[in-house]
Amino acid sequence: MLAFLPLDFLPEALRPWFVLAVAMVLAIVVALVIHRIGFLILRRITAPRPYLHAVVVGACTASQFVVALLALRVVLTGTPEDMPYTRGMSYFVTVLLILCVTWLANSSIKSLSDAAIRLNPYDVADNLLARRKLTQTRVLARSAHAIVLLLGLSFVLLTLPGARQLGASLLASAGVAGLVAGIAARPVLGNFIAGLQIAFSQPIRIDDVLIVNGEWGRVEEITGTFVVVRIWDERRMIVPLQWFIENPFENWTHRTASLLGTVFLWLDFSVPLEPVRKEFERLCKASPLWDTRVAAVQVTDTSDRAMQVRFLISAANSGNAFELRCLVREGLIAFIAAHHAEGLPRIRANVEGESTNPPPPRVVPV
Repeated sequence: MLAFLPLDFLPEALRPWFVLAVAMVLAIVVALVIHRIGFLILRRITAPRPYLHAVVVGACTASQFVVALLALRVVLTGTPEDMPYTRGMSYFVTVLLILCVTWLANSSIKSLSDAAIRLNPYDVADNLLARRKLTQTRVLARSAHAIVLLLGLSFVLLTLPGARQLGASLLASAGVAGLVAGIAARPVLGNFIAGLQIAFSQPIRIDDVLIVNGEWGRVEEITGTFVVVRIWDERRMIVPLQWFIENPFENWTHRTASLLGTVFLWLDFSVPLEPVRKEFERLCKASPLWDTRVAAVQVTDTSDRAMQVRFLISAANSGNAFELRCLVREGLIAFIAAHHAEGLPRIRANVEGESTNPPPPRVVPV
């Protein structure tokens, strides 16, 4: 190896190490040059394809370490077997190579997920498809990161002779033997499997509006073990992933964000409904919160004292529906108070057995 080098100035014991060091440096330089050329070519080829381009750019640093360590591994493979310490160096380089390959895989996953999130913004009006892709990307990316880390650690342990049994056990836990170990780790595995179910079946997505245990909130984050629900008053509810698989809940934006809202008023029987209906329609048309789909007035119930009138309205999302309900309620109460003050519920009573004549004067003896 590198026999053309003049080594007469070195002691006999140092000459193999000098040759090895020069070979390793040259191998790293050649590997990095090839990597640079390949990176420039791939970056140009994948420019029209945003996902592949993001992976190529995001994995550049990690791939540099991988090719450099591969070059070192090739050089160490060609060293004489009787050369001391090279076996330990080979093990060390192999472990570093496995760790860098794990880093490369995680960098590729992260770049791919970031590109998917960037190319599908969900801060738009019609964001159902974007939220579906965002949820799948985040959940699957976290699961992939965990699997890659587990495999990387397992292969590192398999490389070391003293820890080979432990590495084999870790690999087995990722396969069929994991079902046995899963009895003890049921909550962890249950949440992991629930995360995969949520990613594919998608009962919830990022930014979905939910009713969980009577609380209204939006899905703020989906992690590998729990869901963060941002409640309307800025509190955060932490719910395990498995809960959404095993319990019923309301999802107001599962198919579409548009909703129907209702306003109920109890009115006296003497209130004419036609003027109230016209005022209701005027309030809806005057508000930009109304999406023009539904505006209806119906008497839905009666009692011995009043009638219940339901005002049905539609809005593009739950926030607009709530604001529109409040606006319509305030406007109708003001209209009825101004034009039909007697129309609010009253209690009628007839008192019998009392005479309207004044009582006779009382005679007091002197």
